[in-house]
Amino acid sequence: MRIGLLQCDDVAPELRERHGNYPAMFERLFASVDPTLTFQVWRCLDGELPDDVDAADAWLTTGSKFGVNDGMAWIEELCGFVRQLRDADKPLVGICFGHQLIAKALGGEVVKSPKGWGVGMSFNDVAQRADWMDPWQEGLDLVVSHQDQVNTLPPNARILAGSDFCPLYLMQIGECFLGVQGHPEFAKDYSADLMRLRRDQVGASRVREGLASLNAPVDDQLMARWILNFMRLRTNHR
Repeated sequence: MRIGLLQCDDVAPELRERHGNYPAMFERLFASVDPTLTFQVWRCLDGELPDDVDAADAWLTTGSKFGVNDGMAWIEELCGFVRQLRDADKPLVGICFGHQLIAKALGGEVVKSPKGWGVGMSFNDVAQRADWMDPWQEGLDLVVSHQDQVNTLPPNARILAGSDFCPLYLMQIGECFLGVQGHPEFAKDYSADLMRLRRDQVGASRVREGLASLNAPVDDQLMARWILNFMRLRTNHR
């Protein structure tokens, strides 16, 4: 299966030598589940967008330090491409910023959370079981790094998992779109270094809480399997 990766940010230069850039993180994660996948990257943050929705079998967006409400031209153009994918019934999975981007592009609302930064591990209850959730479990615990959250769902969306901190954490829109606020591609050591780098923005006490939370098990490979199951059920690549 060919996955089109819509890149919306770069890893900070201070962390890139140790951790690599975002495309490499996604390729490492998914190779651990299915080494036959191929990836093509479009640097959307530089204004590079696909000219054909069929250039990949399924699509995936990265996270970003930017916000979907920042008013940048490339973000608005990417929202337009999201709507093209919807109209073509092409599978799209949004990660963090991508989750919020899907919501905004399709008529939902994204806001800065009054609860502040979400960092470290997030612990979520799965409220509904979908056909692609195999293997099944009742919780979904992933690394997070975000200030913004989806506040209002777009039409034809349903919430599958959430928490008190982030109620609209995992959503499915129609049959072909999936969004998750967490970062299955983030290794724990990258999460720790990112929190330390952003200590002044996030706040020292929230960073301490986030670092302590990294002792918990993470469902990164489970989420990768769920994403691939979701994509395969909506393409011919079973």
